Amino acid sequence: MHTYKKVLSVFFIFFLASFPVLALASDWQEHPILDAITHPLSIFALIIFSLAYLVVFFEEYTHIHKSKPMILASGIIWILVAAVAVEYGTPEVALQAVNMNLLEYVQLALFLLVAMTYISAMEERHVFAALRGWLISRGFTYRQLFFITGTLAFFISPVADNLTTALFMCAVLMAVGKDCPKLIVLGCINIVVGANAGGAFSPFGDITTLMVWQAGELEFMQFFKLFIPSIVNYAIPCLIMTYAVPKGSPPAHLDDTTLKPGAMGILLLFFVSMAVTVILHQTLHLPAVIGMMLGFGFLQLYGYYLNHIDRRRLIRKGEWKHDYEFDVFKRVATVEWDTLLFFYGVILCVGGLGALGYLAATSTLLYEQLGMAMGFTGGMEQTPANIIIGLLSAVIDNIPIMFAVLSMNPTMSEGQWLLVTLTAGVGGSLLSIGSAAGVGLMGQARGYYTFFSHLKWTWAVALGYIGSIAAHIYINHSTF
Repeated sequence: MHTYKKVLSVFFIFFLASFPVLALASDWQEHPILDAITHPLSIFALIIFSLAYLVVFFEEYTHIHKSKPMILASGIIWILVAAVAVEYGTPEVALQAVNMNLLEYVQLALFLLVAMTYISAMEERHVFAALRGWLISRGFTYRQLFFITGTLAFFISPVADNLTTALFMCAVLMAVGKDCPKLIVLGCINIVVGANAGGAFSPFGDITTLMVWQAGELEFMQFFKLFIPSIVNYAIPCLIMTYAVPKGSPPAHLDDTTLKPGAMGILLLFFVSMAVTVILHQTLHLPAVIGMMLGFGFLQLYGYYLNHIDRRRLIRKGEWKHDYEFDVFKRVATVEWDTLLFFYGVILCVGGLGALGYLAATSTLLYEQLGMAMGFTGGMEQTPANIIIGLLSAVIDNIPIMFAVLSMNPTMSEGQWLLVTLTAGVGGSLLSIGSAAGVGLMGQARGYYTFFSHLKWTWAVALGYIGSIAAHIYINHSTF
């Protein structure tokens, strides 16, 4: 590879790490590719992506929704891709590549739409509020609350996504620790680490694990080989920070939040939908979105039951209230559409840069040359690259990085795929801006949890990061 191409590849690695994106069945070997990374229009496309990313990065200050610059950039990039393809005499390459990326996005968007709707429905039925009320009324000490909120984040995130889990547990922490700012700071760090670590060993726990599973790189049960490494990742910083949590207890008070009718039914349907999704994907090899859309049908029918059948029974008992009405489409309306449209922008941006040849060049540099140059052998050649992937995710976010890795489609063993899944999932905990959970909590606990308050404990989180990698290599050495 020419030096010029290497420079562009290295540059692309760093700007690849932007914000959330998903991929369902990304096999870049099937994607048409133009070997055009040194073409002026290709370089301009890379600059456009970089500028759009910078706007996203400073969203908190510009107040420009993150979907806007990425959607704009994606359109410009694909115009440039098409122009290059026409100049090369292969206009069909751009059409085939963009169609494949659109197919990936549609499947991902529908999958997330259903998952987000279920979470919104459970929130509307007071599932999360009831749990928060239970914790508040128990009179736990500050250290117990620190441990409970972090541990719950670890075990809830494999089922719900890590951002939703982190925001929910932060709401609990803010409610019970309002008289103890230090608890809020340390608790937020603990929740971010717990949510990211818990999401790393489940296909449903993080967007990146979902990507790897649906791309077919790992089977459903193989993810659970990361359970102990994930525990190590969470436990090390948690135990270290526990000693810094103040002693004492918050004032206890009662919370009379009760579940609305149908709350437990929706919770059950959520688990049923995920089980059906896994079964259909594993046995019939159907895309995961089919199972989730079937689950959406379950939710619609259950909503009809709540509003038109169960309502009559409750009216007879005198227990029906107007706020018990349930409309599934109102839950759809509350979905974070800016995020879903942002997914479109980044998938199309990264896909366009890949069509120009940047991903193939980066894959060669990162996965074929780096490990060998560092002297790694015996199936461990890709270990440095996968550790770097985790460190990059701490700077910005893990999802576009994983999308790029899947698009590069490097030939890796099960152990290496598990390693990159682990590092991409937990690496974002090193900095507050490295994961959606961290960014979300900086907004929710504004004035308490900040970039620098997290940075003070990065060394403890880093020990967990190193420990989890060591645990994975030791426990799962036979998979490399």
